[in-house]
This record gives sequence, C-alpha cells and structure tokens, in this order.
Amino acid sequence: MNIAVIGTGYVGLVSGTCFAETGNVVTCVDIDEQKVKKLSSGKVTIYEPGLEKFFMRNEKEGRLIFTTSLENGIRDARIIILALPTPPDGDGSADLKYVLNVALDIGKLLKKGDYKVIINKSTVPVGTAEKVRTNILKSLHERGIENADALFDVVSNPEFLREGVAVEDFMKPNRVVIGTSSGKAKKLLGELYAPFVRQGNPVIYMDEKSAELTKYAANAFLATKISFMNEIAQLCERFGADVDMIRKGMGSDDRIGKRFLFSGIGYGGSCFPKDVKALSKSAQQADYDFKILEAVMGVNENQKVHLLPKMISYFKNNISGKKIALWGLAFKPNTDDIREAPALKIIDELTAKGVTIIAYDPEAMENVKNEIGDKITYAQNQYDALEDADALLIATEWSEFRTPDFNKMKSLLKSPVIFDGRNLFELYQMEELGFHYESVGRRVVG
Repeated sequence: MNIAVIGTGYVGLVSGTCFAETGNVVTCVDIDEQKVKKLSSGKVTIYEPGLEKFFMRNEKEGRLIFTTSLENGIRDARIIILALPTPPDGDGSADLKYVLNVALDIGKLLKKGDYKVIINKSTVPVGTAEKVRTNILKSLHERGIENADALFDVVSNPEFLREGVAVEDFMKPNRVVIGTSSGKAKKLLGELYAPFVRQGNPVIYMDEKSAELTKYAANAFLATKISFMNEIAQLCERFGADVDMIRKGMGSDDRIGKRFLFSGIGYGGSCFPKDVKALSKSAQQADYDFKILEAVMGVNENQKVHLLPKMISYFKNNISGKKIALWGLAFKPNTDDIREAPALKIIDELTAKGVTIIAYDPEAMENVKNEIGDKITYAQNQYDALEDADALLIATEWSEFRTPDFNKMKSLLKSPVIFDGRNLFELYQMEELGFHYESVGRRVVG
C-alpha cells in the first residue's frame, strides 16, 4: 500500500518507518528542507532505540522516501497520515494551524476518482476531524469539484507511543483506536493494521470524536497517577513512611496496576504536559471545570523543584557558590527529548541562586546546549561531572546511573552527598556506603 506521512517529527518518523517495515511504500513530507536532506542521506533526526535499524533497511529497499513536495508525496497514496505538531497556544489550547493549513492544501490536490483516507494521527482536540474535513471540502468546492464527499474520508487514529520504546509500541500495539463512520475507511485501515495485531490485540472502532477524546483521556489519566503518587510521597516524608513500599502494596491490586506509580520529580515530555493542558482548555470551552486536571498540573510543576528546599537546607541556606553535578537532562531515559524536562527547571532555579552546574546525559546534551547554551557546563561522562562537586543531583533514570561505581563517586565528590529525584538507589545500600542520601517519599539517610 502507498502511504504518505505529513510531518517528520517524532510521531511521523516512527510511524512512517514502521509502516514501511511491513512492506508499505511510505513517502514522508516535510517543509524543512534541511531535515529532508538529512533524512534522505540516511541520517535519523531523533534518538529512539531500534528506529535506526528499521530506517536504514527500508530506505535502502526504497520503501521509505522523503520529499518537501506535498503534491509528489500524496499523488499515489491511498492513505495520508497527518503527523503535524499541535503545540500549546498561549492559553494552553492546542494550536491547529499546521493541521488545518495542510488540510486546505490537500483539498487543492485531490483528484476525481482517486479516493483517499486522511488520518489524523496528531493529538488533537475533539472536533478536529470535522474541521479537517471542512477545510478539505472548502478547497475542493473552490475548484468546482462535484461530489467532493466521495473523494475522501477523515479518520481519527491517535498514537499511543512511549518515547524510548516507541518502535516496540508501534510494531506490537496493545490496542489500535480508529475513529470513523465510514465503512470504506474502516476496511482500508483494517488492512493497514492487520500485520500489527496478529497476536490478537484489539482494533477498537468508534466515532471520530470519541477517538479524539480517548487519546487525551489516556494521557491525562496516566499523568494523574503520577501526580497522585507524588502527593503520597509528600505525605510519606511527613509521616516517616516509604513511598516505594506503598507503591508495591498499591500496584499489586490489578484494579490499579503497577505502572505509572513511581514517585519522583514530575513528568515532562511532549505529550503529558501539552495534552493535560489541552484537555483542561477543551473542558473550559465546554463550560466544564475539570478540577482534577488543574490539580494534576499544579502538583507536577511543584514536584519538579521538590528537591531544592532539601538541598538548600542541607547547605544551611548557603547554596550560592556551590558546584552541583547533575545526572540526566532528558525528561525520561532512552530519549533525547528535553521538552518540559524537570532538569531544565532545576537548572533555572539553581543557577538563579548562584549555583554552578556540571551536567551529563547520554543523549540529550546537544539539545540542551541548543536551548540554554553555556548556562551550565557539560561533562564527557557521568564521573567527570562529579569531580570536586559539592553534591550529585539525579534527574533522569538512565540505566547506566543505576549501578555506578560508588567508591569512585565518593573519591570524586567533595562530600558523599546525593539528591535523587528518581529513587534509583536502595536506602540500606546508601547507609552502608556512607552517603548522605535524600530521595522522594523516603527517609533521609546519613
């Protein structure tokens, strides 16, 4: 099947590559000439485990093509996937200008007798499928095309990819949600996704509006679980309880589940912050006060700087001039994504107080350099960051941080002090090794 993917960001590039992996010919379209040039020369523009292998194989086989021409990209496509950015507007609502402008452009290019399905894979508010349809029809009517409705269908097909395991999530989805009222589109998308659900995971069909809301509801609920556990962690610190023990006790209840119950310094990334804000704004526009979401956002922002008062207290309110080693800059491990990363807020707060920061991250340092420049120093590896530092702060739970050489750490740090925003280490271990160790929702060691 010939597929066009409009947008080569995170969702577009992963989706296009994975659809090519099952034998489809995928043409990816982007207006960024430099990005298209890089992709066409075999350079993957994002870090995502497993993506490069699929990318190189399918580009070599001619199943993955890149162009800046929308007309060339969609000419032979039966399916057109919109994977365009929907950044938060000034009021928190999703900015749909990229999606709606492309819809107008598609309407200028559709031809009689050439039926196509347009898939909204971008995360969009309820009613966007209808807006896309309206814009396409507008362009078709301006061209004098009769029976324009028969030329296309617009489908909502949200993605549920987790950064760091997105390729696995796409190739073996736990469910596929398809929002359409068209039997013709339903049949075509059933064929498209058949190779991905051979193990029996469900393809769930529903109306377009329900599919659009499903994506927001899923991300908002997961963000709520994270913020709830961070509130429990706050209580644990006050009562002397251990949030990790509570997590295990709660997670063993299959009505609750084990995932997204880890406390820490909050969530970040491209999805949760944006989607929670957008759903809250949509609720306001529908004249509904979604109180839980407002609380979730507030808790998360506060949680990002949860360790700072502990650090200031440890240094007896004299943190200015201290040198802090920072492990982790990405919002989560196995990605170079720094959007809404807690580490960036921590950096802002600490440097404003006169703290010097030397940071290390396996993948995200170049992105941080592009964002904040020389506001901090960047280390060659995790141990170089520790040399003569007054303390270590951990902001991202990369696997290589989990079992470090603790004796080497002690020899490099001025004092064996760790502030752990991801609860990587066991308390008894820190106690035996002689570290002063403060984490989230657990007792202080040392």
